[in-house]
Amino acid sequence: MLKLAAMVYIVVGSMVAGSFVVAALTLGRMDAVSISIAAALGALTALPIAWLIASRLNRSIRPA
Repeated sequence: MLKLAAMVYIVVGSMVAGSFVVAALTLGRMDAVSISIAAALGALTALPIAWLIASRLNRSIRPA
């Protein structure tokens, strides 16, 4: 399950972190610190999302 979550995180993490960076830029936060914080928050937010998606995928691949 951890390997599946890691593979899902590669996709979800970049998507969510990129979305947070775009949101920061849209709000006019053009400095490097704000962009870095937005990317880090996006990467941290993506962890539970990737775990949830991986668990649902695991359940559908390997039914009880």
